[in-house]
Amino acid sequence: MERAISATDANQRFSQVLRDVTNGDSYVVTSRGKPVARVVPVDQEDQVQRVEEMLEFFRQQPRRYSGPWKREDLYD
Repeated sequence: MERAISATDANQRFSQVLRDVTNGDSYVVTSRGKPVARVVPVDQEDQVQRVEEMLEFFRQQPRRYSGPWKREDLYD
């Protein structure tokens, strides 16, 4: 079931909104009466696919050598 909720109410009741979404509900968040966002349950298969796509993207990036460095170099 999709319900509308104002941004203010969503902010004040965020924990409850997350519990509801965990149980399969979804929300359309409105600001000044206009829809601005949707909070929906994550599809686990879709989430796994996106993580795999992100990892593949990073695997394809060129490796760069930053040279030797010591811990002290980070805090000059």
